[in-house]
Amino acid sequence: RGRRILLSFDGVYKNSQVWCNNIYKGFSPNGYTPFSYDISKETVFGDQENVICVRVDRTELADSRWFTGSGITRKVTLTVSDTICTDEYGVCFTVSEADQEHACIQTETKILNTSDSNQAVTVHSRLTNAEGQCVLELSETVRIPAGGSETCRMTGILEHPALWSPDTPSLYTLNTLLQDTNGALRLADTLPVGIRTFSFDPDHGFFLNGQPLKFKGVCVHHDAGALGAAVTREIWVRRLEKLKRMGCNAIRMSHNPHMPELYDLCDSMGFLVMDEAFDEWELPKNKWSTGHNVYPPKHQGYYRYFPEYHSRDLRTMILRDRNHPSLILWSIGNEIDYPNDPYCHPRFETMTGNNDANKPEEERRYNPDRPNAERLKDLALMLAEEVRSIDTTHPVTLAAAFPELSSHLGFLDALDVAGYNYKEHLYAESHERFPRLPFLGSENGHSLEAWKAVTDNEYISGQFLWTGIDYLGEAHGWPYRA
Repeated sequence: RGRRILLSFDGVYKNSQVWCNNIYKGFSPNGYTPFSYDISKETVFGDQENVICVRVDRTELADSRWFTGSGITRKVTLTVSDTICTDEYGVCFTVSEADQEHACIQTETKILNTSDSNQAVTVHSRLTNAEGQCVLELSETVRIPAGGSETCRMTGILEHPALWSPDTPSLYTLNTLLQDTNGALRLADTLPVGIRTFSFDPDHGFFLNGQPLKFKGVCVHHDAGALGAAVTREIWVRRLEKLKRMGCNAIRMSHNPHMPELYDLCDSMGFLVMDEAFDEWELPKNKWSTGHNVYPPKHQGYYRYFPEYHSRDLRTMILRDRNHPSLILWSIGNEIDYPNDPYCHPRFETMTGNNDANKPEEERRYNPDRPNAERLKDLALMLAEEVRSIDTTHPVTLAAAFPELSSHLGFLDALDVAGYNYKEHLYAESHERFPRLPFLGSENGHSLEAWKAVTDNEYISGQFLWTGIDYLGEAHGWPYRA
């Protein structure tokens, strides 16, 4: 009673509506992005029962190109906080410089005051090592207006840091403590963090802690195969252990935000991460409801909510995942430029994608009635700018499916790093045309030739195999599921 009560869903597929004690709290269309509702005012106490109702609308079955599951597929959390508390995802930890001698770190903490009076609070950011010893503490006092918020920013130097890498995934714990004017000190937030630096060079590839490193990556979907879409942490532990043994050092979260436990495991087990927001933007992709490339397709999906909800969903993904030391790249989309699905352009009379076996000839031809692919430049620029308005510490990329066309129309212009899907033969030509743009294979086949395109070209940062784990969906005929 008298405290802040937050109800958080890690993922509900999809089009969820939530009520608390018959009070409508809101709607969330995205099945993979977390969302929360403050239910402090709706909660009842004592012997009265609190009832949370969640309605899921999955009447659109042909809304994805893989198995999504339905319903509350990820955990639900009730967070009870004092009236002076950290905002959800309100603690940010960044590293601007780091080597074996010292690290320059920054903390940014957004404090909420949900009380009806102005408050002063001292924010303590306390960094502890794996042995539980405090190795750095930063403090600052802020004044927060009633019903408002204030952001506290602090900088410090950590001597002799243990640097995070896939081979040595050293972690620290960042505890945020709040101290009131009476001296009472309480823990407000805690999260694991790592200390590392990274960069991309257009001629020399990817560097972690100043050392060159190739992505030996795999793409993964969110589901657990035969175990379904509600996945437990233990499943990912087993999978990541196998991937680690075979030499994998990077994971691409295809093609949406994944469960938060997976990012924690990538931190602790040592995997670099490409986080991905969307598989389609403002127009739908073909959904094969009766078999692969069996026409006509259906066109249900997230695209109808993209204009209204993409900014919120993108922001939530970034705020949730930005502190993970494993996180290296933000991907704003997967194969949005897939040929004739739906965009095309008169520059090509016929267009064939990497997954077009047995597609009817008329579906490969240029059709002036289809959307013009020049639109992709504006959308990519919009999304890249939205990412940078929230976070500038991680580069922006995407997975291009048909750069033969899209790269000539400005699709790559807004990116910090370009990702190519199955286009190893274009690496040299694109590197010459875009000398300031780093490249990597965002999705690749398993051939030796595809890997040699990475090892033989210093400017290619690495690749991500499709896929690291078998998944449900994209079946070759109905009713096959795998």
